[in-house]
Amino acid sequence: MDNPRTVDTPTAQVMNSTVRETSLLADIKSLIKVGIINSNLITTFTGFWLALFYTGASFTDQWLTFLLTMFGTAFVIAGGCILNNWYDRDIDPLMSRTVSRPTVTGSIPLDVIKWMGIGVSAAGVIVLSFTTIPAALLGAAGWFIYVVLYTMWSKRKYTINTVIGSFSGAVPPLIGWAAIEPSLQLEAIILFLIMFIWQTPHFLALAMKKKDEYKAAGIPMLPVVHGFQMTKRQIVIYVACLLPLPIYLASLGSIFLVIAFTLSLGWLILGIAGFFMKDDYKWATWMFVYSLNYLTILFLTMVLVTLPFFY
Repeated sequence: MDNPRTVDTPTAQVMNSTVRETSLLADIKSLIKVGIINSNLITTFTGFWLALFYTGASFTDQWLTFLLTMFGTAFVIAGGCILNNWYDRDIDPLMSRTVSRPTVTGSIPLDVIKWMGIGVSAAGVIVLSFTTIPAALLGAAGWFIYVVLYTMWSKRKYTINTVIGSFSGAVPPLIGWAAIEPSLQLEAIILFLIMFIWQTPHFLALAMKKKDEYKAAGIPMLPVVHGFQMTKRQIVIYVACLLPLPIYLASLGSIFLVIAFTLSLGWLILGIAGFFMKDDYKWATWMFVYSLNYLTILFLTMVLVTLPFFY
């Protein structure tokens, strides 16, 4: 007699189908790294918005360009992340935060993942080309730096891999700006520099938290190769370099300057405190969390102070 608990009823079929769909969605979200896409879209939007502000263009007249910019940028980033996962399939099983990726579990065939990454990347560049060609070229450049120069070349060879990867992470605000104004002005370059400098202390703090995993995977992150003290010094130097940059965005007003300077000073003080704390991992967690809040608050402030009722 059949075991009643194993009968394939219509209800069970629906439940199994739902589980498979949920699992597939989770796998796709893991491949495209939704958190990375969301944070980069915040900076893309800020670049787009500030370009409107400085050129006097109307958002309502540029709504289609806005959608193309956001979707195109998201596709380029998603495609790069998919290919990053595909390439790192040999080391991801060695780290707890990546061990459940479909490239490790085999839930999605590797060839499918590879062509998915290529296709999504190409679609992103094509979509961006409907805004401006410079925006599309910037998207392609950011993708090349992340996939080729970072993932395939420097990540497993040099401690400077973090700096190289920071170039690609600093491109999104330029894409947003170039979609409106292809000739990038000083304010756009400052957005790039803020993002470029911000990423090194952000990722070095993460590397400290995950030092043992990176060591097991053979990734020469700075904390693995040169230890925590050297990493702390590098973090503090980079955070200090953020202090003067908001001055070049003085046209955004005194409210922005006060908030930006306070955020940078607070991060610097926390960074210096790391030399006096005994628990390096706890300090690294604080620095990592602060970096996320720093970026969100800073770029949100740029948008808020340029809303019509602020000027």
